[in-house]
Amino acid sequence: MVVVANDLSSKTLPRVLVVSRRTLRKNKYVDFVGEYHLDLIVSHGAVPVIVPRVSGIHSMLRSFEPIHGVLLCEGEDVDPSLYADKELPGLSQEDMDEIRSLHASDTTIDREKDSIELSLAKLCLERNIPFLGICRGSQILNVAAGGTLYQDIDKEVGTTTKHIDYDNYDEHRHEASLLEETPLRKWFDEMDQIMVNSYHHQGVKRLAERFAPMAYAPDGLIEGFYDPDRYDPEEGQFLMGLQFHPERMRSSDDEFDYEGCVSVYKEFVKAVTAFHKKQLDAAEIVMEVKKKKITLVKSFSGAEVLESNTVLSKQQENRLKQMGATVRNSCVYMKRMKRKEEQERAMDKLSAERLSDLLSFHRMMARLCSDAIKSKLLEPADSDY
Repeated sequence: MVVVANDLSSKTLPRVLVVSRRTLRKNKYVDFVGEYHLDLIVSHGAVPVIVPRVSGIHSMLRSFEPIHGVLLCEGEDVDPSLYADKELPGLSQEDMDEIRSLHASDTTIDREKDSIELSLAKLCLERNIPFLGICRGSQILNVAAGGTLYQDIDKEVGTTTKHIDYDNYDEHRHEASLLEETPLRKWFDEMDQIMVNSYHHQGVKRLAERFAPMAYAPDGLIEGFYDPDRYDPEEGQFLMGLQFHPERMRSSDDEFDYEGCVSVYKEFVKAVTAFHKKQLDAAEIVMEVKKKKITLVKSFSGAEVLESNTVLSKQQENRLKQMGATVRNSCVYMKRMKRKEEQERAMDKLSAERLSDLLSFHRMMARLCSDAIKSKLLEPADSDY
């Protein structure tokens, strides 16, 4: 059941970018995104912003700022030139022809979509923006972080596990073992095995170093991974890839196979929301800093030492005049203020996340100091003997 938070229209909601997939309809291309993804994002209080798969859009991604989260899902095979293992020979032309005949809908490379999604994935890795990759999206995340893929699981792994069934698309399931002490294991009620769907003939070959596996198929193929150093939804940290489709693991009456399927999106949106809040907090800090900036004007007459966009008290103003405001004194004062301005400019260069972390640290220190002061005041005074 989808429940949308009350009065969402009156709030500034976090934004999740989702890249569309292109298909041919009536001799024209149409872009689309699966409705289940969008429903689950909206139901937990975020706004999906669709990035159309349009030529040149990869160079305009900054126009979609602010970005609070990215969800990448289905699509064609990732261009093998983006992750090719130079030490190992690729598949033969005969193998490739056979793969194309079996998986005709997936093997058409879409380099524009690759470019858009890799740019977004790298942006998330660099700025720690919450990221959820489903199926192809998980493969994009791994490639963006330096990992590689199997071009075809059957040819390269020789698997007996069926990862795609064109005749039984949504109902097909296979086992997946969940690793202990991972988010996936927690979401699925500490079950060591679940039955998952899958629609893919490619998969993670070499997992990028920063990631840790969360689930395996019976043939050893990775079904889920995450960055353990960047997982804390409460703090806006979430970098994860799932090879299966939790959004489509439903029965005929639209009930999910497991509550964990919903938890995937719930925890992702929780991280997106926390990241959004951090950005808002950081923006407030920047505004406060800008309000307090002082512009100095050197005065040789001694009548005025400075002009300020922050109002000085009458006492401060009189004190400055009493100092004589000589050229020498004003220069010393200006140097001090220049150092202060340099420090403030350094603050401006910090990322929103760093500023937010800095704010959290100082608030924590303020609380600790306050508690220490209270404790000191409550201590009995030392008696003289």
